[in-house]
Amino acid sequence: MTPRPVLNRSLLTVAGLVLLGGGLLILFAGFDVYRRNHLVPPVGWPLITPDDVLLGSADRARWSSQGWWWWPAVIAALAVFALVALWWLLAQLRRRRPGGLSVGGTPPQEGVELRDRALSDAIAAEAGALPGVEHAAVRITGRPGHPRTRVRLTLTPQRAPGAALAALCDGPLRTAGRSTGLPDMPTEVRLQVVQHKPHRAE
Repeated sequence: MTPRPVLNRSLLTVAGLVLLGGGLLILFAGFDVYRRNHLVPPVGWPLITPDDVLLGSADRARWSSQGWWWWPAVIAALAVFALVALWWLLAQLRRRRPGGLSVGGTPPQEGVELRDRALSDAIAAEAGALPGVEHAAVRITGRPGHPRTRVRLTLTPQRAPGAALAALCDGPLRTAGRSTGLPDMPTEVRLQVVQHKPHRAE
Protein backbone atom coordinates (compact mmCIF):
# COMPACT_ATOMS: atom_id res chain seq x y z
CA MET A 1 0.00 0.00 0.00
CA THR A 2 1.41 3.39 -0.96
CA PRO A 3 1.99 6.08 1.72
CA ARG A 4 -0.83 8.31 0.47
CA PRO A 5 -3.67 5.75 0.92
CA VAL A 6 -2.25 4.87 4.35
CA LEU A 7 -2.28 8.54 5.36
CA ASN A 8 -5.79 9.04 3.98
CA ARG A 9 -7.15 6.04 5.85
CA SER A 10 -5.42 7.10 9.06
CA LEU A 11 -6.89 10.60 8.82
CA LEU A 12 -10.34 9.20 8.05
CA THR A 13 -10.09 6.84 11.02
CA VAL A 14 -9.08 9.61 13.42
CA ALA A 15 -11.76 11.98 12.11
CA GLY A 16 -14.38 9.23 12.32
CA LEU A 17 -13.47 8.34 15.91
CA VAL A 18 -13.58 12.00 16.97
CA LEU A 19 -16.97 12.56 15.33
CA LEU A 20 -18.32 9.29 16.72
CA GLY A 21 -17.17 10.14 20.24
CA GLY A 22 -18.64 13.63 20.06
CA GLY A 23 -21.92 12.33 18.70
CA LEU A 24 -22.25 9.66 21.40
CA LEU A 25 -21.41 12.22 24.08
CA ILE A 26 -24.21 14.51 22.89
CA LEU A 27 -26.69 11.64 22.48
CA PHE A 28 -26.02 10.27 25.96
CA ALA A 29 -26.60 13.68 27.49
CA GLY A 30 -29.66 14.46 25.35
CA PHE A 31 -31.41 11.20 26.23
CA ASP A 32 -30.29 11.40 29.88
CA VAL A 33 -28.67 7.97 29.62
CA TYR A 34 -26.53 8.38 32.73
CA ARG A 35 -29.44 9.10 35.10
CA ARG A 36 -31.81 6.53 33.60
CA ASN A 37 -29.23 3.73 33.78
CA HIS A 38 -27.70 4.87 37.09
CA LEU A 39 -24.31 5.40 35.53
CA VAL A 40 -21.67 7.56 37.16
CA PRO A 41 -19.55 9.40 34.58
CA PRO A 42 -15.96 10.41 35.39
CA VAL A 43 -15.29 13.60 37.32
CA GLY A 44 -15.35 16.61 35.04
CA TRP A 45 -17.16 14.73 32.28
CA PRO A 46 -18.99 17.25 30.03
CA LEU A 47 -22.64 17.03 28.97
CA ILE A 48 -24.10 14.70 31.56
CA THR A 49 -27.74 15.86 31.62
CA PRO A 50 -29.98 17.37 28.91
CA ASP A 51 -29.66 20.79 30.57
CA ASP A 52 -25.86 20.85 30.39
CA VAL A 53 -24.00 23.04 27.93
CA LEU A 54 -20.51 22.63 26.56
CA LEU A 55 -19.34 26.03 27.87
CA GLY A 56 -21.03 27.29 31.01
CA SER A 57 -21.18 30.89 32.20
CA ALA A 58 -18.09 30.44 34.36
CA ASP A 59 -16.11 28.96 31.50
CA ARG A 60 -17.15 31.71 29.12
CA ALA A 61 -16.17 34.38 31.64
CA ARG A 62 -12.83 32.68 32.31
CA TRP A 63 -11.93 32.44 28.62
CA SER A 64 -13.14 35.98 27.94
CA SER A 65 -10.78 37.31 30.60
CA GLN A 66 -7.78 36.08 28.58
CA GLY A 67 -7.83 39.25 26.49
CA TRP A 68 -9.39 40.59 23.32
CA TRP A 69 -7.16 38.42 21.13
CA TRP A 70 -8.40 35.08 22.49
CA TRP A 71 -11.65 34.60 20.59
CA PRO A 72 -10.29 35.98 17.26
CA ALA A 73 -7.39 33.54 17.60
CA VAL A 74 -9.76 30.63 18.25
CA ILE A 75 -11.95 31.59 15.30
CA ALA A 76 -8.90 31.96 13.04
CA ALA A 77 -7.57 28.54 14.10
CA LEU A 78 -10.94 26.90 13.43
CA ALA A 79 -11.14 28.65 10.05
CA VAL A 80 -7.68 27.36 9.10
CA PHE A 81 -8.65 23.86 10.21
CA ALA A 82 -11.84 24.01 8.13
CA LEU A 83 -9.92 25.23 5.06
CA VAL A 84 -7.34 22.46 5.40
CA ALA A 85 -10.08 19.86 5.76
CA LEU A 86 -11.85 21.25 2.68
CA TRP A 87 -8.60 21.24 0.69
CA TRP A 88 -7.96 17.63 1.68
CA LEU A 89 -11.49 16.61 0.66
CA LEU A 90 -11.18 18.33 -2.74
CA ALA A 91 -7.79 16.67 -3.25
CA GLN A 92 -9.46 13.27 -2.82
CA LEU A 93 -12.20 14.18 -5.28
CA ARG A 94 -9.63 15.36 -7.84
CA ARG A 95 -7.84 12.05 -7.86
CA ARG A 96 -6.15 11.68 -11.24
CA ARG A 97 -4.87 8.14 -10.94
CA PRO A 98 -7.04 5.07 -11.52
CA GLY A 99 -5.59 3.10 -8.60
CA GLY A 100 -6.55 -0.43 -9.66
CA LEU A 101 -7.01 -1.78 -13.18
CA SER A 102 -8.84 -4.96 -14.10
CA VAL A 103 -6.74 -7.88 -15.28
CA GLY A 104 -7.65 -10.87 -17.40
CA GLY A 105 -8.96 -9.59 -20.71
CA THR A 106 -12.63 -9.18 -21.62
CA PRO A 107 -14.57 -9.77 -19.45
CA PRO A 108 -12.02 -9.16 -16.66
CA GLN A 109 -11.63 -11.65 -13.86
CA GLU A 110 -13.55 -10.60 -10.77
CA GLY A 111 -11.41 -9.59 -7.82
CA VAL A 112 -8.19 -9.43 -9.84
CA GLU A 113 -6.66 -5.97 -10.13
CA LEU A 114 -3.34 -4.49 -11.13
CA ARG A 115 -2.12 -1.34 -9.44
CA ASP A 116 -1.52 1.53 -11.83
CA ARG A 117 1.99 2.04 -10.44
CA ALA A 118 2.88 -1.60 -11.06
CA LEU A 119 1.62 -1.37 -14.64
CA SER A 120 3.51 1.85 -15.31
CA ASP A 121 6.70 0.35 -13.85
CA ALA A 122 6.31 -2.73 -16.05
CA ILE A 123 5.77 -0.65 -19.20
CA ALA A 124 8.72 1.58 -18.32
CA ALA A 125 11.00 -1.41 -17.72
CA GLU A 126 10.05 -3.04 -21.04
CA ALA A 127 10.25 0.24 -22.94
CA GLY A 128 13.62 1.05 -21.39
CA ALA A 129 14.98 -2.23 -22.75
CA LEU A 130 14.06 -1.39 -26.36
CA PRO A 131 16.95 -0.75 -28.75
CA GLY A 132 18.05 2.86 -28.83
CA VAL A 133 16.08 3.89 -25.71
CA GLU A 134 18.22 5.60 -23.08
CA HIS A 135 15.45 6.15 -20.51
CA ALA A 136 11.70 5.53 -20.24
CA ALA A 137 9.17 7.08 -17.85
CA VAL A 138 5.52 6.00 -17.75
CA ARG A 139 2.54 7.33 -15.80
CA ILE A 140 -1.03 6.00 -15.72
CA THR A 141 -3.71 8.67 -15.24
CA GLY A 142 -7.49 8.91 -15.57
CA ARG A 143 -10.28 6.94 -13.95
CA PRO A 144 -10.37 3.16 -13.37
CA GLY A 145 -12.73 2.63 -16.32
CA HIS A 146 -10.95 5.10 -18.60
CA PRO A 147 -7.21 5.05 -17.89
CA ARG A 148 -4.67 6.95 -19.95
CA THR A 149 -1.00 6.25 -20.47
CA ARG A 150 1.68 8.93 -20.65
CA VAL A 151 5.07 7.78 -21.92
CA ARG A 152 8.27 9.77 -22.19
CA LEU A 153 11.17 8.17 -24.05
CA THR A 154 14.70 9.48 -24.19
CA LEU A 155 16.38 8.16 -27.34
CA THR A 156 19.98 7.84 -28.32
CA PRO A 157 21.09 10.07 -31.21
CA GLN A 158 21.28 7.05 -33.54
CA ARG A 159 17.70 5.86 -32.93
CA ALA A 160 15.02 6.97 -35.41
CA PRO A 161 11.89 8.31 -33.64
CA GLY A 162 9.52 6.45 -35.96
CA ALA A 163 11.18 3.11 -35.33
CA ALA A 164 11.20 3.72 -31.58
CA LEU A 165 7.50 4.61 -31.60
CA ALA A 166 6.62 1.52 -33.61
CA ALA A 167 8.61 -0.70 -31.24
CA LEU A 168 6.87 0.87 -28.26
CA CYS A 169 3.39 0.27 -29.71
CA ASP A 170 4.13 -3.29 -30.83
CA GLY A 171 5.87 -4.23 -27.59
CA PRO A 172 5.15 -2.72 -24.15
CA LEU A 173 1.87 -0.99 -25.02
CA ARG A 174 0.41 -4.04 -26.74
CA THR A 175 1.40 -6.22 -23.78
CA ALA A 176 -0.23 -3.78 -21.37
CA GLY A 177 -3.40 -3.73 -23.47
CA ARG A 178 -3.66 -7.51 -23.42
CA SER A 179 -3.05 -7.64 -19.66
CA THR A 180 -5.75 -5.11 -18.81
CA GLY A 181 -8.20 -5.93 -21.57
CA LEU A 182 -7.89 -2.35 -22.86
CA PRO A 183 -6.14 -2.59 -26.22
CA ASP A 184 -7.33 0.89 -27.21
CA MET A 185 -6.20 2.68 -24.06
CA PRO A 186 -5.40 6.32 -25.00
CA THR A 187 -1.66 6.89 -24.96
CA GLU A 188 0.43 10.03 -25.18
CA VAL A 189 4.07 9.54 -26.15
CA ARG A 190 6.78 12.18 -25.94
CA LEU A 191 10.11 11.54 -27.58
CA GLN A 192 13.34 13.35 -26.87
CA VAL A 193 16.96 12.75 -27.79
CA VAL A 194 19.62 12.47 -25.14
CA GLN A 195 21.97 15.44 -25.03
CA HIS A 196 25.43 14.75 -26.42
CA LYS A 197 28.50 16.79 -27.15
CA PRO A 198 29.23 17.57 -30.82
CA HIS A 199 32.08 15.64 -32.38
CA ARG A 200 35.14 17.66 -33.38
CA ALA A 201 36.73 16.84 -36.71
CA GLU A 202 40.51 17.37 -36.90
